Amino acid sequence: VQLQASGGGLVQPGGSLRLSCAASGFTLEYYDIGWFRQAPGKGREGVSCISGGAGKSTYYADSVKGRFTISADAANNTMYLQMDSLKPEDTGVYSCAIDGSPPGYGCPGGPPDIYEYDYWGQGTLVTVSS
Repeated sequence: VQLQASGGGLVQPGGSLRLSCAASGFTLEYYDIGWFRQAPGKGREGVSCISGGAGKSTYYADSVKGRFTISADAANNTMYLQMDSLKPEDTGVYSCAIDGSPPGYGCPGGPPDIYEYDYWGQGTLVTVSS
């Protein structure tokens, strides 16, 4: 399994970025997938996730709700995180991840648990600054 994340960079407050995470070795639509971030000096937190299988549900951290949108493209086996209205506090290393267990545990309707996720991308740096 490989996850290749891209799309990070430097953006001014109020700007947008779209992160991508291309997967190989796993069919994304069957598994819970998530985006996590680690701000400077802080621990890793779950930003957003989508549950796998037929009954897809999404979760967003309160800090990003209404500004970030998670999605997955089955044809390209790629997951995305569209980030709009970015704030300086969104700065951090963003990582994509897959929970290899049956759907539901990785994206249970609440914050995704990093320990549920088995496969991780390398992380991409997002810096929001003027």
